[in-house]
Amino acid sequence: MVRPSLDKTGLAVEVYDRLANALISGELPPGTRLKIRDLADQMGVSVTPVRDAVLRLVNNGGLLFQSPRDIRVPLLERSRYIEIRAIRLELEGLAAERAAQFATTQDILLLEGLLRDNETALAAGDHLQGLRMNQRFHFALPEIGGMMILRGLLENLWLQMGPLISSGYRDGGRVMIEHHYSVVEAIRNANGPAARAAIREDILAGGEVLLLRGALASASNGNHSGGGTGKGSVAGFSTR
Repeated sequence: MVRPSLDKTGLAVEVYDRLANALISGELPPGTRLKIRDLADQMGVSVTPVRDAVLRLVNNGGLLFQSPRDIRVPLLERSRYIEIRAIRLELEGLAAERAAQFATTQDILLLEGLLRDNETALAAGDHLQGLRMNQRFHFALPEIGGMMILRGLLENLWLQMGPLISSGYRDGGRVMIEHHYSVVEAIRNANGPAARAAIREDILAGGEVLLLRGALASASNGNHSGGGTGKGSVAGFSTR
């Protein structure tokens, strides 16, 4: 009698992880509309684990629930973005500083590889792949520093930020990664304060792109402006 419950829980976690990864990595742009029944059919599961995962994402700020048939990736309000950015400046600054203290040669090679892959993706015009490499670079910093609680906090912030960053990544181009070189150099030199400063510059520079292109919702229309029925894909299945 216990096993079906465990199976459902496991499915809900799997569905959550797939949807969360799609949000964090920018596969689902702001305004994308999701339907629980369609997601269940596409993933080959019942509606229960999908509904559980979606409600968890709503509670974590990654999705906006307007009705059972209208669940959207929200547009981020400017004030909310500014608040998240301020938190990221502190948390990711700490992560970079700790990474500089604990990074091994292999860790530095990992960061350099992510940066090369990001450059390759941008040169090829593959902005979604570039965004994935960008996200992995940022998440690698708390992992290198051994701060997994902090990484979890950042994951929640990136649930909300990922779609927005995706919408501006093409316009930002190399601005979105140029400070990563300074981050790697500071970590290579075990210079924690310089690593903190470099990742903060990265967040601020990328943020200016998002602010200037007007991708944020105003407080008056908020998330309900929605952007229509956006299109996207989640780990290989359609959300059209």
